[in-house]
Amino acid sequence: MENTPLTQDVELTVACYNDEGPPPPYHRKNSQPNPASPETLAIDMSGNTLVPPGESLTSPESPRRRHKSDGAIPAATLNSQPSGNNHLSPNQRKNSMFGSRSTISGIKFDDPYIEDGKCSDRTSWKTTDSDDDSSLQTKLQDESGLTLMYSKHEKLPMKDFSMEVRATMDVQNFLKKTVLILDLNKVSLDEIIDEILHKLLDSSGSKHSFDQARSALFTHDCVHQLSRTLQCTSISEGGGFDYDQNWICALASIPSIQTRHVGIARLHHPANLGTASQEVYFVIVVLTPTKEKGTKNELETGRTFATIMSDPELRMKLLEVNTEPEFKEILEAHTNALAEKQKNWASEKAMFSAEHQEQSSFRCSLFRGIREDLRRRIPVYVSDFKDGVVGNKSIQKTISTTFFLYFACLMPSIAFGVLNANNTKGQLNVEKVLYSQTFGGLVFAFFGGTPHIVLLTTAPLALYTKIIYSICQDFDIDFPAMYACVGLWNSFFLFLYSAFDLSVLMKWSTRSSEEIFALFISIAFCVDAFKDAVSNFAAHYNIPACSMTTTANSAVNYSITSNLTNSVASVVNSTAPPSGCERDVSLLYLLLLLGTLWLGVTLYNFTMTPYLNAGKRELLADYSLPVAVVIMSFFGSYIFRDVQLDSSFTPRELSLEVFKVVPFHNLSVGAVFGAMGLGFCLSLLFFMDQNISAALVNAQQNKLKKGTAYHWDLLVCGVINAVLSLLAFPWVHAALPHSPLHVRALADVEERVDQGHIYQIIVRVRETRLTAIFSHILIGLSLLILNYLAYIPTPVLYGLFLYVGVTALYGNQLFERIMLLITEQSAYPPNHYIRRVPQRTIHLFTVLQMVQLLVLCAFGFTPYPYLKMFFPVLIFTLIPLRHKVIPRLIRQKFLKAIDGH
Repeated sequence: MENTPLTQDVELTVACYNDEGPPPPYHRKNSQPNPASPETLAIDMSGNTLVPPGESLTSPESPRRRHKSDGAIPAATLNSQPSGNNHLSPNQRKNSMFGSRSTISGIKFDDPYIEDGKCSDRTSWKTTDSDDDSSLQTKLQDESGLTLMYSKHEKLPMKDFSMEVRATMDVQNFLKKTVLILDLNKVSLDEIIDEILHKLLDSSGSKHSFDQARSALFTHDCVHQLSRTLQCTSISEGGGFDYDQNWICALASIPSIQTRHVGIARLHHPANLGTASQEVYFVIVVLTPTKEKGTKNELETGRTFATIMSDPELRMKLLEVNTEPEFKEILEAHTNALAEKQKNWASEKAMFSAEHQEQSSFRCSLFRGIREDLRRRIPVYVSDFKDGVVGNKSIQKTISTTFFLYFACLMPSIAFGVLNANNTKGQLNVEKVLYSQTFGGLVFAFFGGTPHIVLLTTAPLALYTKIIYSICQDFDIDFPAMYACVGLWNSFFLFLYSAFDLSVLMKWSTRSSEEIFALFISIAFCVDAFKDAVSNFAAHYNIPACSMTTTANSAVNYSITSNLTNSVASVVNSTAPPSGCERDVSLLYLLLLLGTLWLGVTLYNFTMTPYLNAGKRELLADYSLPVAVVIMSFFGSYIFRDVQLDSSFTPRELSLEVFKVVPFHNLSVGAVFGAMGLGFCLSLLFFMDQNISAALVNAQQNKLKKGTAYHWDLLVCGVINAVLSLLAFPWVHAALPHSPLHVRALADVEERVDQGHIYQIIVRVRETRLTAIFSHILIGLSLLILNYLAYIPTPVLYGLFLYVGVTALYGNQLFERIMLLITEQSAYPPNHYIRRVPQRTIHLFTVLQMVQLLVLCAFGFTPYPYLKMFFPVLIFTLIPLRHKVIPRLIRQKFLKAIDGH
């Protein structure tokens, strides 16, 4: 198993907010502060408010209220809080070991809860030497509803549960004195905090403690938000950082309590608590006495629980529990596991550094990569089966993903089978494609190193098959023997690539090359779908018979206007379309094609809607593809049964005659060497497609834990295709975008919101072989019902092509940056490359990628078969172009930000 950092590149950030203005100037170390003057404002850190030195807060004429629903808080309560040592002094903060930044922002308060649109409870400052101008300035500032917010963000280290005894004791103390609220049905910040505080402090019977805690937790006056919070940040995809918006920890110290209090509330619905906290499910409140030793103060206690909550898998488990004992049990088990992992982390980190150093000084050696792959994957082989059934929602995900893979593999297999049958005059047909899919899928599911990779016969393979058939026709060569010989040479080169560990060359493959190829595959799916739609319109809509119909209708309209006494029967007879015009067929074709796309994508994105509940939305999204195919097939075959759509294919009776080894003696020596050249080019296509698919599956954002197996997967793929070649069955290799979509289907995700942009991150992925095994067993059984599968309308098959092509665009940064070219700048998403790379540089890099994509499309979709032969070579040249040409145009630091994984 590959070792990943325990913290997963996460950091804790403490944020402090003070209203009323900026802090006083920081003084040099060991220097004495300036004497307080009547015009100088000092910070009272415990109360988070500004207090003139030597003065106290004076009560306003009206009771002080933050909110219409709040009770009056006397000024004396705020003034009575002593300035403790819980917060670092300015000089101490300046020299803190943790990096921090301070900002001052102007805020105009616009809260409908404040009476008359302004702060009626604003405390007035009274100083002995204040003049009329300063009083007027304060009054104008109050009436305008403006205030200044001072915010400070400070980086904190994660708590080490293996070394710091207090960390485990904090959790044990919480478990003994549980203050836990499950499924709190509140969304207002005030109501949530009040519920937690009541449960924490009501036993003490002190209203004074409740008011003090509420005052310490919130900023004062008009701007109403939590004053001190802890959140977790993680390194986002490609750089930059993301906030964990799923939880927030509020900190405060008050003098009226004697022991520490920790309360956790799990909300029934996610709450929007402000910037960087727009999808909060967990709210943690930490209260400590003002005079508490450093290891037990509110910051250290909050850091303990923040470290625990920084694990997204734990949060996912805690969201699914129903009772308090289950919650406590999971929390305790995770704490113990975290301590054990951190205890062993030092030795694991040393081993990881040694392995990384060995890989950096890698030299080509025979079978070394295969041995390393097997060493990683064999120990977890049994867990590849258990992970599909163990764990919450695992069975549900396994079943839904099985049906997704069944339809996602079956429908393209039928479509490409029809395409191969047309290109080879029936020598490769639907039945043979299904045999190949079943055999290749099952063998790879059982013996492959990366079970998420999906093998499929693809559009590039169909193009290459057409090239081989054209060559055989031109030179009078036996097609099955030539096809088999090319396939065997291809497998031979794949054996060499895997034996000599050539997959390490893929370390030079960047996100740019992978996404260009992935976008090309999506375009190929869409081109195939629309090409068939154009053919249907050419056969049924734009034909001479329909032109005669148009002429007849014009004559009828003229006859109606000229002679209204004609009988209705003569009109009806004259409007009957001539035989052969079937525009209804083409219109129904377009309806089913776009209907399958619309229904599938709508259900796929159903998790983004507010309808139903989260569980039902996720269920509909998981079954989006099967539901779309079944519903639109029902519409096409039953609802519109009067419209005669062409059958997708004509099934044949199953026969064992197809399982015959091809006659290689029909090939000449020249044909064998010619097949070697074709096999080498084909092996480049297999090499790139297999490794790019594996790279996208094993991408860092997918959080797979069991390690990669590039070399072993290539060897298994070579063996599978060698067997298929002997029988002249269609070849299969790793498919895009099916493989990344397979990962996504097995993943649990967490939604986040950033400046109105909703996006999802993967929390964990079930690394199981069961979905591929079950789906390909179903595909094999489908051979017994080919007569019924023929009723699936052709537009539904190609509608699935559109669905796969469109859903594959999610997460493709090349497509996202292409859309930026036509997007208003104010609507740009605040992702990492927008923050770190100049806009012109982003657009330049996007245009360079588009040029490479257009060259691929020009060769991939050219009508000249012999040009398509060089398509695999073009894919391989994307790598040197990225490393030798593009750096001359764009600076390396920008490339690292925009093209990094």
